Amino acid sequence: MKFMNRTALAAVATLLAYPLRVLAAPEKPANPLVAPTLGDLAAAGDVVIPRALATASIRADGSDPKALIAQINAAVKEMREVNDSRLDKLEAKVDPLDVQQFEKISETVTDMETALNAINAKIAAAALNGAQRAQPVDAAYTEKFVAWARDGSTENELKAMHRPGQPRAAMTEGSAADGGLTTPIEWDRTIEGRLKLISPFRQNAKVQVTSRAGFTKLFTDRAVGSGWVGETASRPATSTPQFTALTFGHGEIYANPAASQTLLEDSEIDIEEWLAGEVDTEFERQESIAFWSGDGVNKPRGLLNFVEGGTFADTHPWGAIEAVASGAANGFTSDPIIDLMYKLPAAYAANAKFFANRSSLGAIRKLKDGNGNYLWQPTFVAGQPSTLGGYSLIDMPDMPIVAAGNVSLLFGDMERTYLIIDRRGTMMLRDPYTNKPFVSFYTTKRVGGGVQNPDAMKAMIIGAG
Repeated sequence: MKFMNRTALAAVATLLAYPLRVLAAPEKPANPLVAPTLGDLAAAGDVVIPRALATASIRADGSDPKALIAQINAAVKEMREVNDSRLDKLEAKVDPLDVQQFEKISETVTDMETALNAINAKIAAAALNGAQRAQPVDAAYTEKFVAWARDGSTENELKAMHRPGQPRAAMTEGSAADGGLTTPIEWDRTIEGRLKLISPFRQNAKVQVTSRAGFTKLFTDRAVGSGWVGETASRPATSTPQFTALTFGHGEIYANPAASQTLLEDSEIDIEEWLAGEVDTEFERQESIAFWSGDGVNKPRGLLNFVEGGTFADTHPWGAIEAVASGAANGFTSDPIIDLMYKLPAAYAANAKFFANRSSLGAIRKLKDGNGNYLWQPTFVAGQPSTLGGYSLIDMPDMPIVAAGNVSLLFGDMERTYLIIDRRGTMMLRDPYTNKPFVSFYTTKRVGGGVQNPDAMKAMIIGAG
């Protein structure tokens, strides 16, 4: 085998760290000693990158939150320059290229914020559970190689371990008899799943665990009567508060995947654990859809159905969630958003947040107040969301898109607004008998939900009003 000095070894390590599509670009051969830029990646992979980021060096693993925040801020600056240019041209003919450029940059900013949140989640998980590092396949050989790379002290041992048995010159991987049988094709022992958008609804709502099948919550109108009287005047009876009960029913989600006993025994992947993870992710997706738009039939009552004009608008003792118009037939305007903020009682403002989906974020980023200041601001601290009017803006994938008549923006205290009822956690019954030779994994989860306080949330409906 051939050995290299430290400088050559560092060059090889740098090459191996680069994305393959950069190395494969023939028109731009990569310099192995120079870190790639986002501009290089864009040229190699036909990716749209804002010019403010085109020369920014990045790490191959994308794990530097400070650098990512700096790139987000640079992209936001360029995005706003494009939007200001578009606004300056409103009296003249609007250049469609400006609009297209703004949308591309906006999508890039959203992707980078998503990446930043993923980095923060990994850091938090590592801090909680300890970082888990992949172990080398041949630990002894790896140890000798690292020692040789450091000071060359294990060269003879490394040569002996590289190909034990026949001389290296007489063995080839292309011939089965000459060593090919010892080099089976390697395959990826992980499974890449198609993206399922999971809404962070549970993290923001209140969760109540119950020990019985149903759950009833009491409400009072607090209508205690009182009055002023003189020293010797009579004191007639005053009115007393009235109670109203609201029942939160449960629904049940189920899944019943099956795998053959042979597959469970022989697979290199833990199929049982993988199936459990897939079912858990699917349950989260189904829950989120029901929490937003559930009709209450064997499922929770969705929050959006409690907004004025919704299916359950008249079911709560305190009435429906108040709504305001966005001020435009197919989009948002600044003043109604400010009105929405001040319609929320001050008692709920301390923990209030905005909730919208990805398409709404692109429209909201263009809005300014009366002084020309943008209402939306990017994150400046790792782990913190972007803000709208000073309040956190949470991406909720299952909220309606920006279209006439849709509730595309909410503002309020979600924990005070929506109550999730968990009868129990996820239950799995392993059944190897019913459908032999298959093993079924019958999985269930009983959960309910509904609005407990409509006063703590305000909604914006797309429309001129």
